Amino acid sequence: FFWKDLGRQIRIEGITEVIPGEDSGEYFHTRPFDSQIAALASNQSKVIENRKVLEERFTALQQKYKNRIVPLPEYWGGFRLIPDTIEFWQGRKNRMHDRILYSKENGKWKIERLSP
Repeated sequence: FFWKDLGRQIRIEGITEVIPGEDSGEYFHTRPFDSQIAALASNQSKVIENRKVLEERFTALQQKYKNRIVPLPEYWGGFRLIPDTIEFWQGRKNRMHDRILYSKENGKWKIERLSP
């Protein structure tokens, strides 16, 4: 994650895994009602005819699921990142940047300062 205006960056390395459906569903149902409806109304990244089509589907689903549990869309879910290393970088104008590395070693986090 790079924030140019702040001169900061975080780099994370590790493995990712698909979140199990039951975990996705549990999280999905903690979200606000309209966020759940939006996820159901939107077939993310698919081409749509226009905004009106999306708004009409959203409104129809709001009515359909009013006072009901919104079903988890089959395409909705996520990934979990299990980090092995995390590096925090703070840029400095003189290029003497701060770099702090957290790395897992025998199940514990080891913290080291890196040269810029």
